Amino acid sequence: MNRDQLTEHLRFAKELGVVGVSRDPAWRAQGVGSRWQIVPAGTQHLQTTPDPASALALIRTDIGDCTRCKLHRLGRRQIVFGVGNPEADLMFVGEAPGRDEDEQGMPFVGRAGQLLTKIIEAIGLKREDVYIANVIKCRPPENRNPEPDEVETCEPFLFQQIDTIKPKVIVALGTFAARALLRTLDPISRLRGRVYDYRGAKLIPTFHPAYLLRNPSSKREVWDDMKRVRDLLKLEGKR
Repeated sequence: MNRDQLTEHLRFAKELGVVGVSRDPAWRAQGVGSRWQIVPAGTQHLQTTPDPASALALIRTDIGDCTRCKLHRLGRRQIVFGVGNPEADLMFVGEAPGRDEDEQGMPFVGRAGQLLTKIIEAIGLKREDVYIANVIKCRPPENRNPEPDEVETCEPFLFQQIDTIKPKVIVALGTFAARALLRTLDPISRLRGRVYDYRGAKLIPTFHPAYLLRNPSSKREVWDDMKRVRDLLKLEGKR
């Protein structure tokens, strides 16, 4: 964990009510199975952190009706936070909401989302088994690529989602998502076909479903990537 990640992790913990830590074994024993202990200010007793679903709800509450970057005044209708199993072993990350997502408030619900559902089902899972989110939570105008300042402002919330869900495998959908997560300018054609370590998970970049709608011949490469995802999930075992 680098300094920026640690700072963001501590900020998130503070928002959840953590005001201190202890190396006392008796203190830690009360939190078996928890990510950390929460000590509300002004109290003497210990409580455990919220479950992942509650923690995600707190992150969403923190985002609010976000005005942190310029996208809130460039035509976005609503925040598109994320959807799925809060304890998912598999998480998909796209770049940003599109028109359908902006209207419905959920990621990947248009034609590309329908194809993503088929991809998920092809490896023996259902959409409700996984978690789906984007690098940024607001639709850029005309579906343009997110700009650096927008990513910098919004990506901490994605990091919080990942750290809360703790997926075993993350699939980065498309060039932009892969570049944003891996901090690289390499094209997706160079990044895919490999497995990367990322925030405690295995990260696999692959083509975006929207790209596949335009280039059906690339479905074979995506299927190869998803077989790798399936194998990794089997290797890691289900929770």
